[in-house]
Amino acid sequence: MRRSSLSSMIPFMVLFLASVMSGEACAHAFLDHAEPRVGNKVAGPPREVTLWFTQKLEAAFSSIAVTGPSGQRADAGKARVSGNQMSISLKQAGVGTYHVNWHVLSVDTHTTDGSFTFQVGP
Repeated sequence: MRRSSLSSMIPFMVLFLASVMSGEACAHAFLDHAEPRVGNKVAGPPREVTLWFTQKLEAAFSSIAVTGPSGQRADAGKARVSGNQMSISLKQAGVGTYHVNWHVLSVDTHTTDGSFTFQVGP
């Protein structure tokens, strides 16, 4: 009797292990790296901000907003998405702290968001 109950549990154990080990199926698009780098200081205002994620993105539901030192929007136009990369052009906003806020939908339908800063100046 004991042997038959154990053998009936094997398919469920296999399913459980398969779901745990297939990290890709439950993955989210997390920020991998950015340019300018997160928390970095650059000499002059960059022309754009580019973010790379751990998953491919859905362009229609992914965005970046950048504010400059005065608190005004420093991004110019709509974010461009290609695979796992998202970029946005910047206006010249001067020296100081820039805030980058992002929100993405990965192709596996999970959303993530986050923010970081970088500095511009000598």
